Amino acid sequence: MNKVIRVSRVNQLTRQMLVGLFLMLSTGVGAANKAVAPDFTLKSRSGENVRLSDFRGQVVLLNFWASWCGPCRQEMPILNSIQKKYKALGFTVLGINVDAKSKKAINYLKDTPVNFPVLYDPTSKVSELYNVSAMPSTAIIDKDGNVRFIHAGYKSGDEQKYKDKIKALVREL
Repeated sequence: MNKVIRVSRVNQLTRQMLVGLFLMLSTGVGAANKAVAPDFTLKSRSGENVRLSDFRGQVVLLNFWASWCGPCRQEMPILNSIQKKYKALGFTVLGINVDAKSKKAINYLKDTPVNFPVLYDPTSKVSELYNVSAMPSTAIIDKDGNVRFIHAGYKSGDEQKYKDKIKALVREL
């Protein structure tokens, strides 16, 4: 039994290191800039389990955010607009809240409603899988489940980078 656990842990660490290396080097949507997105399952606002792999076939923008993060708060309505604009093209945003207590995020979302799924990562396990080191952090995943773009932080205008990547990825066959 220990061997299975160790092998599983080694595979998980190897995957994390590879994703981390990719995230450090990633700058665009080119075919050379691909790494398999680590799959995960998190609880959503509605209480349902949401699994990343259920979105295979769509372009997915993962946005890691916290209620205490000013740039996150600024970015949320923009991400909601992007979701509305590109949803019909096979695109979705998954907002991943990293607050230790989801009540803070729930209260924030009462004042700033969004139409995309919000998931809760109170133990930061998924954030660790994606080597999130800044708030907010964004990863865009292609239809085949590969991470194709990473962006840490947010400043006004960054949304154009997201839109450019989304448009390029939804056009890919």
